Amino acid sequence: MNSISLAMPPALSQWVETRLAEGRYADAGDYLRDLVRRDQEQAGDDTHWLRALVEEGLASGIVDAEPEDVIEQIIGEHPASNG
Repeated sequence: MNSISLAMPPALSQWVETRLAEGRYADAGDYLRDLVRRDQEQAGDDTHWLRALVEEGLASGIVDAEPEDVIEQIIGEHPASNG
């Protein structure tokens, strides 16, 4: 396993100590590893929703209408509110 050494400002260091005092993590390294794992999961989720939208678009088929006609239809279905 690789080691990483880092310096933190007092406010962040106090935050880590507070989290450790809650008892969920064995030490600061355990806490930071959990943060990195969650960041990795979130990064994977960020592209997951985009892939789902692309798949939905591909599955919806091709429209024979001209783009301008499609835009006019969408605008007609969702009129702007005059506020």
